[in-house]
Amino acid sequence: MAKGKEKKVKKGSGTGLIASVKKYFSDFGIAVDKGDWATRASLLIMGAGFIARKQIIKGILVTLVEALYILVFAVYSVPYLSKFGTLGTVKMEQTFDPLTMQQMTNDYDNSFLILIHSMISLFLLLVFVMYYIHNLKNVYRIEKEAWAGRHVNTFREDLQDLLGKKFHITMLTLPTIGVVLMNILPILVLVAIAFTNYDQNHMPPAALFTWVGWSNFKTLISSGGMTITFGYAFGKVLSWTLVWAILATFTCFIGGILLAMLIQSKGVKFPKMWRSLFVVAIAVPQFVTLILVRNFFRDDGIVNTICANIGLTDFFKSIGLVGANQNYIPFLTSKGWAKVMIVLINIWVGVPYQMLIATGVLLNAPKDQVESARIDGASKGQIFWHITMPYIMVVQGPALITDFVRNINNFNVIYLLTQDVYTTTDQMLANSNAKEVDLLVTWLFRLTNEYYNYKMASVIGIIVFIICVVFTLAAYSKMMSGGREEDYQI
Repeated sequence: MAKGKEKKVKKGSGTGLIASVKKYFSDFGIAVDKGDWATRASLLIMGAGFIARKQIIKGILVTLVEALYILVFAVYSVPYLSKFGTLGTVKMEQTFDPLTMQQMTNDYDNSFLILIHSMISLFLLLVFVMYYIHNLKNVYRIEKEAWAGRHVNTFREDLQDLLGKKFHITMLTLPTIGVVLMNILPILVLVAIAFTNYDQNHMPPAALFTWVGWSNFKTLISSGGMTITFGYAFGKVLSWTLVWAILATFTCFIGGILLAMLIQSKGVKFPKMWRSLFVVAIAVPQFVTLILVRNFFRDDGIVNTICANIGLTDFFKSIGLVGANQNYIPFLTSKGWAKVMIVLINIWVGVPYQMLIATGVLLNAPKDQVESARIDGASKGQIFWHITMPYIMVVQGPALITDFVRNINNFNVIYLLTQDVYTTTDQMLANSNAKEVDLLVTWLFRLTNEYYNYKMASVIGIIVFIICVVFTLAAYSKMMSGGREEDYQI
């Protein structure tokens, strides 16, 4: 019985979105086909159906919204959308006017403003179309309720509902608008820029940029050309990004669990003191810690001075870990050393936070199962791997997925530790403005902030987004299908 239900849920989850979309548009078609004259009049004047059924205020407001959008579309959207296909054709030119003795600027096009305002216009058009469809379905619903003799809410009753049983809609309105303005629209602009040639050579307002199709994506996945080798750099940076995300996530995760178990063990004295000392590391802002550590491990930093004085540098020379001509350990200036040090420093920064989370999880571990296992003769290792660890994974699984995605985009650790310290020795990476220690996100930042290569940065941003989405969906689907939660419910 349970298996049958599970299969049904899985089948429905795969087709639920498609079915909802089909129903959304089919209901609109039914309203157009079966609605009376007032409902069909709402296709032209959106408030006609409400006015015909004596909902005057609602009808006037809906009609005003329609009129306002038509005005906005004509005055604001049309001038930008008319240039959206070319992103502008008139370049900025300045001429000297002998009458006024001033430089005169022509009425030029700004490709970036055209792109942004066109994307806003298209988004407003989509919102209006959805509202238009919803309004007609609402008018048809009121028509059916009127014919059935059921009560139809007045405008005052609708307002009372928005402050009563539909108050959640009222409260979510502002946050939704904020998400749209701060998240959705910038992402749409980012996606659009990836299909243009917006870079340092095409920088508005002095120059125009235009659409180039999929050529930027082809550049990223191929190694063509003598000077620009984005395909080579992308492979190197992507592989290190994934290796880093795995190492950074699981070293801190396992380290936090082991540290929490060590502090909670009976043989450790003053556990509260040790826990407080590790919490202090969290209290210090991370960027301050990372900048200090970077200065400590520079080629001329205090750590290298200590290593040279105690003979550690000479020992590393003798075993080949340091070059014969180097008088320092290249902690953050050599590719291999830098990657190892980045992982180790991240453990030092991230383990205390994971230790606090693991402490809370371990305090609620199933003690009855642990005691039963001990009575049955299970060792500490068996108890840990078969009871404690599965329980921790059930509780912390979603957080572990979040940590992995966060580490893919962990800008602070990589950038703050290597900026102005690490210099790439790979000319093919340097040609693409990348470094061996770069993550996709730091490479993206470098392309935009230092080299103004917005088109390739946008492509990389899309790739990062796809990687995070695919991994998150796959991991959550696997986790939710595990069915282990009920084993630990109280």
